[in-house]
Amino acid sequence: MCAAQPQNTNIPLYSPECRAVSCREDFVYGEKDFVLCGVGWWRSRSEGPAASHTMSRFDRALQSGWEERMKLGLFRYHLGELQTRILPGNVRFVAQLNIQRGLERRRPQDIQSVRQKFDPQQFHFNKIKPGEILFHMVRESKLPGTPDCILVVINVSPLEFGHVLLIPDPALCLPQILTPELLQFGLESVLLSAHPGFRVGFNSLGAFASVNHLHLHGFYLAWELLIETAPGKPLCPTLNFHFLRGVPAPAFLFYSEGEGLGALAHNVCRVTDYLVDKEIAHNVFVTRGTAPGEPAHSETRSGIRVLIWARRSCFGTKEEAAFNVALCELAGHLPIKTAQDFQSLTETAAVHIIQRYLLPEPQLSQLRGQLVTLLTE
Repeated sequence: MCAAQPQNTNIPLYSPECRAVSCREDFVYGEKDFVLCGVGWWRSRSEGPAASHTMSRFDRALQSGWEERMKLGLFRYHLGELQTRILPGNVRFVAQLNIQRGLERRRPQDIQSVRQKFDPQQFHFNKIKPGEILFHMVRESKLPGTPDCILVVINVSPLEFGHVLLIPDPALCLPQILTPELLQFGLESVLLSAHPGFRVGFNSLGAFASVNHLHLHGFYLAWELLIETAPGKPLCPTLNFHFLRGVPAPAFLFYSEGEGLGALAHNVCRVTDYLVDKEIAHNVFVTRGTAPGEPAHSETRSGIRVLIWARRSCFGTKEEAAFNVALCELAGHLPIKTAQDFQSLTETAAVHIIQRYLLPEPQLSQLRGQLVTLLTE
């Protein structure tokens, strides 16, 4: 059992114990493994999931390990193909019925602050079973002062196929405050996948994070989302920092063609650190996408988009009836808890639920100016 740690986002992400955690294999990779070309959704299948995609080495390692754990019964429930419904309307929300996750997932922890300290008395990832670990994600060349590995672990209450958690050394007992070191692994995992629907995300405390122990989510969603192509208004062009409108939940957006991932992670965390300091809850979503100024009908996903939503805090354990508003829902993916809500939900109703959790426009406008000042200092 680890003791609570001081709130310091500069705590090193790596310790020698990281690789000592029981695990069958290391997934060793380098920049040569990034899939930078040929990833996209094709018009012939725009109305449904991909029939098949060429899998990368990363996809094969993740998917085969994940399916093996499902056969072994290491999840809280069996996840088959989810019933999916595209809500009529301009947004094209992807609604999925996942009753068992609503019933079986671990009860979220009682959170009262975006900066809440790690509590060793609550559930944390030092308690996971060794069989839940798929592999260590290991960079083949270690940069000075940076970690060289994280754990890739099944989420035992999956919301979609391949749902995993990306976790730095659990023994460090880091609270759920995003670090550039972990985020860079998340960015790299999206580029390691050849599937346009592999996504990575982060829920802060107060934004429906269910565990106060540092982690990212990763999963496959084989449906296009509006946020992949929605145009952005430039805020800091030299940093590829934009403001995304024309979506139900306006977001701050960073974009990269795959270069400078360390700098990108650093800049994203400058924003999230500012939000933590101001006690503003937030969600982060990483996906393949088009350049912010590219035509929305483009089929290829030539780069990665990192979306940041600053939103109203939701403390305590209160939950919405139809769906909670966290990273998936803000992105347009709606895991629904009941068959009745799944059948009856409309785009208008979904937008209404989501917008209850957004910052008021005057506050968001003020924050926009503050972040531009922060990033240009």
